[in-house]
Amino acid sequence: MDSESEIADFPIGVPGNVPPRLESAGIEIELEMPLSLYHPIVLLCGETAGGEASYLMSVEPRTATFEYPLRSRTPEIWASGALRDPLALLSDHAYLEKKAALNAMELLNRWPDPACAREWSICLAAIADDEASHLNSVMKILTKRGGCLDRNHRNPYASALRDLVRRGQANRELLDRLLVAALIEVRSCERFEVLSRYCLGEGKDAELGRFFQRLGASERGHFNIFLKLAAFAVAPSEVDTRWNEMLDLEAEILAAQPLGSRIHSGLASDNGGARA
Repeated sequence: MDSESEIADFPIGVPGNVPPRLESAGIEIELEMPLSLYHPIVLLCGETAGGEASYLMSVEPRTATFEYPLRSRTPEIWASGALRDPLALLSDHAYLEKKAALNAMELLNRWPDPACAREWSICLAAIADDEASHLNSVMKILTKRGGCLDRNHRNPYASALRDLVRRGQANRELLDRLLVAALIEVRSCERFEVLSRYCLGEGKDAELGRFFQRLGASERGHFNIFLKLAAFAVAPSEVDTRWNEMLDLEAEILAAQPLGSRIHSGLASDNGGARA
């Protein structure tokens, strides 16, 4: 891909321009638009932990305004600081996509009974494939701009979130892992939106702005998927309680992050410290 438009308009997660075919409980579904234009809502074939009947996957066009559930919002000024070193930011982004793909693969065979193993695995395999495609797209634009992947990478934000997982507690550990994944997805989407607005405006980088815009739209569905999967680990009421606890903690963790060219970096405060 040599031109700006080829990278900016690359249909992330969708090979070529062919409408994807999804299989749900043996039924083929033809989509008339690329998958990135839909919000995938994933439910498994069987019963949730609350006894409610459910299905594998349905999709709906992204027509409604997306409301972020986050306890804190990123101010526009954050983008100018994060983009002081755009190649470092893209390298950090590439590692996030790599970790997201690996996380989906690690969860591939972690379905909770009585969830349907086949549908659970199909769903997470699709997420892993999507994240790997995102990694490929980030690497293309990073390489085009003369950058390369850093050999070492740390993400203190994600590490702190993973420390919240109640390890060794069976389905509650699984619940926490799914909610951590959902938190990372939704915060990343919010940051992509801020980066896109800055690049398309004051930052004067239309290629990167459109790239973040399209990537954020594609990632939003993953947030919904992980929340829906969580209802198969524990009762929906427990999902809601733990989700609200972790939303509060996520805001505190983000506020403590250092500055830098990273997707989950902090923001300079008036007294020289860092805040979200």
